[in-house]
Amino acid sequence: MRIALVSVAGALLALGSGWAQPPATSSASATVPRAAPAGYTLVWADEFDRAGAPDPANWTYERGFVRNNELQFYQPQNATVRHGMLVIEARRESIANPNHDPAARDWRRARASADYTSSSLITRGLQAWQFGRFELRARIDVRPGLWPAWWCLGVEGRWPANGEIDIMEYYRGMLLANVAWASPDGPRPRWDTTLTPLKELGDASWAQAFHVWRMDWDKEAIRLYVDDRLLNETRLADTVNPDGSNPFLKPQYMILNVAVGGDNGGDPGKTEFPSRMEVDWVRVYQRAGG
Repeated sequence: MRIALVSVAGALLALGSGWAQPPATSSASATVPRAAPAGYTLVWADEFDRAGAPDPANWTYERGFVRNNELQFYQPQNATVRHGMLVIEARRESIANPNHDPAARDWRRARASADYTSSSLITRGLQAWQFGRFELRARIDVRPGLWPAWWCLGVEGRWPANGEIDIMEYYRGMLLANVAWASPDGPRPRWDTTLTPLKELGDASWAQAFHVWRMDWDKEAIRLYVDDRLLNETRLADTVNPDGSNPFLKPQYMILNVAVGGDNGGDPGKTEFPSRMEVDWVRVYQRAGG
C-alpha cells in the first residue's frame, strides 16, 4: 500500500465491471498444517478462529481518512471474524467526517464526508518483527476501484526512511510486490517494484480462489512470492538511506487493509459493493537466532 504514487503509466490494465465477487467465506478454510517450515519456528499467528471482532491482542485500527487521497473512511466495524476468517469489508455508504474543517488545507480534514467505508488493521504498538518468513492465505477482490493490501512499515522514523514492504498489493489489473526506502530526492522514495498483470495469473477466475502470499526476509534480501512464485527480490545492500541507515535491518509492523479509489486505486463508481478481502490466516516464522 504505497504512501506515494508510483508511476506505472501505460502499464495498468483496467478490469471490466462485469465480474462479480464470490460470496463471503464461500470457500472452506484450507487444511494447512501449522507445523513450521524446516529451519523455522512459528513466533506469531492469527488463525481467525474466534468469532466477532479481531483479537485486540493482535490488531488495532487506523481511523478516518489516512493516505493517498483515498475515498474510504476507515473504521473498526468493517472488520469481523466469521467462519474462521477475517473479513475486511469495503462498503458504499455515506459517513460524516468528525474532523471536518472547511478552512483546512489538509484533504483529510477538508472533506466533509465520505461515500465509502472500510477497515485497516495494524499491529503497530502490539507486534513487530525483524526478519523471518511471513505468510498469508487470502482471497482478494479485483474489481475496479479496489485496492487490497498486506504490507509492513518500519517502527522507527518517518516514511519513507523507515522502509515499506508491500507483500501483497493490487489495483487496476495489476498485482504488485514492492519495497521502498528513502532517496536523495527529498521526500520521494526509492522503489523496487514489480507489476504482474492479472491476465498473466489467470484473469478474474484467479481472484475467485484463495492464494498464499509470502515474504522471506533476512539480512541479505527481501523476497516476495505468491503461491511460491517469486515476484520480487530486493537485495538489502541496495536499500541504504541517504543518511547511511538501512530500514530493513530494523523491525517492521504489519497492516491489512482494503482501500477504495485514491491516487492509485481507480474509479469504483461502477463497482457493486460491498467488497471483501477474506483472510484465512496470517503467520510469522523465524529462524533460531533471528
